[in-house]
Amino acid sequence: MKTPPVVSQQEWETARQQLLAKEKEVTRAHDALAAERRRMPWLAVEKTYAFDGPLGKASLLDLFEGRRQLVIYRAFFEPGVLGWPDHACHGCSLMADQVAHPVHLSTRDTTFAYASRAPQPDIARLKQRMGWIMPWYTITDEWDKDFGVDEYHGTNAFFRDGDRVFRTYFLNNRGDEALGSTWSYLDMTALGRQETWEDSPDGYPQTPPYNWWNWHDEYDHPELAQGPMKGWT
Repeated sequence: MKTPPVVSQQEWETARQQLLAKEKEVTRAHDALAAERRRMPWLAVEKTYAFDGPLGKASLLDLFEGRRQLVIYRAFFEPGVLGWPDHACHGCSLMADQVAHPVHLSTRDTTFAYASRAPQPDIARLKQRMGWIMPWYTITDEWDKDFGVDEYHGTNAFFRDGDRVFRTYFLNNRGDEALGSTWSYLDMTALGRQETWEDSPDGYPQTPPYNWWNWHDEYDHPELAQGPMKGWT
């Protein structure tokens, strides 16, 4: 392997500053893309979908758990997929391992969930084995086909206005693989991080950065501070 040259401290710092300038350009471009994403038109979800959950039947609306936003990752854990019945596919499992604690999303009015075609007993068994805590539902109809995740993994973002549900964004392929942090999921939602520095449409909820950050077991909401929320196992 031919490695880069070894240089002095000053030369190394000069090279770092040059690269840092480019990295800041990428960060600003990422923020601009997220701002544009918050202004994308929405697609109304007109069909009714049914899922199985640990508490029984659930509609797409139920998956919001009363919050305004919902982010769903379609994981491949089902008969016919490599790893069944002991594991989900390698890629979906790796992504599940890198998902940040969902409680941070919950306090920004956003519910995070997984969905597969495996029965609930198998999902519960897998979650316990792997230490995963996100809500995980069983797809029972054409939801995966209708939202572009019947043949390959992907992450959909939805918004709830009363009883109406809208699809606001979708990521797959390498864009989907980069997800996992609280920020990456919030950046793909209609409301974004909901912090005052963001370029968002007038009237969008925003609070100062840092002020809402907390330990995941000490948020003000009782249902969050106590650990597992509705549907969690």
